[in-house]
Amino acid sequence: MPLHIEPFFHAGTGTWTYVVHHGGDAVVIDPVLDYDPKSGRIGTESLRAVQDYVTGKGLKLRRILETHAHADHLTSARVLRADSGAPVGIGAGIRQVQAHFAGVFGIAGDDPALADAFDATFEHGDVIEAGGLHFEVLATPGHTSDSLSYRIDGNVFIGDTLFAPDVGAARCDFPGGDAETLFDSIQHLYALPDDTMLWLCHDYPPPGRERRNAVTVGESKRDNIMLNGDTSREDFVQRRRARDAQLPAPVLLYPSLQVNIRGGRLPPAHVNGRRYMSTPLQGELAAALD
Repeated sequence: MPLHIEPFFHAGTGTWTYVVHHGGDAVVIDPVLDYDPKSGRIGTESLRAVQDYVTGKGLKLRRILETHAHADHLTSARVLRADSGAPVGIGAGIRQVQAHFAGVFGIAGDDPALADAFDATFEHGDVIEAGGLHFEVLATPGHTSDSLSYRIDGNVFIGDTLFAPDVGAARCDFPGGDAETLFDSIQHLYALPDDTMLWLCHDYPPPGRERRNAVTVGESKRDNIMLNGDTSREDFVQRRRARDAQLPAPVLLYPSLQVNIRGGRLPPAHVNGRRYMSTPLQGELAAALD
């Protein structure tokens, strides 16, 4: 029985979630929690489609894998873990991400919600056992310090490292991001066989194009508008930094990171029993006004 990859698209954030399965064993990569920043409403409608698929196929969910601590959507890993018992894993670089954003959100560095946020952290070269599934861990930092890719057979789940060829590559202006590091990470992907499938975490298709969830190494090396096989390090770094300087912050930056550095836990309830998302204020008035 061949490996099967089932994609699920979350239109609100342009995010791809994957169920990877073989035999009766399954792994979910980058699950999404529905969140409306205008109303504060959270939900699991998109996650239920993933859960229904796993149940309908009679699969045993062995692991939940995050490619990094996302800044553009909230993870539903905690909900999925509670439902299935499957452990949640992410790159070991999450500790640097947590340390930075703990300061941003006023979270104590030794808060158990951070220390115990993930059941496993992985480093380059690790092999992840998930029943009959075996993933090789590839460290692909540059977008963030904790970015990982997961390789199985001729498939690699690459997070935000690359996008579809007409969209380009990940931004590098988040804390821990670095354009030169991302260039190196992409070169490691481009060294894989040309027919290797790179499974994307996002797609933002221009008008007239159907959304895509995967691209081969060969196609990306030939056509990627930000970094193809002939792009020099200097050119990429210059163009990436210029592009990043023009990009706005993601709409869900602060809600996402408050949840995602905790492995999907929501912020703790206040004395009134309600939970709140925090937005650190910026600018001179933030320091001057009482």
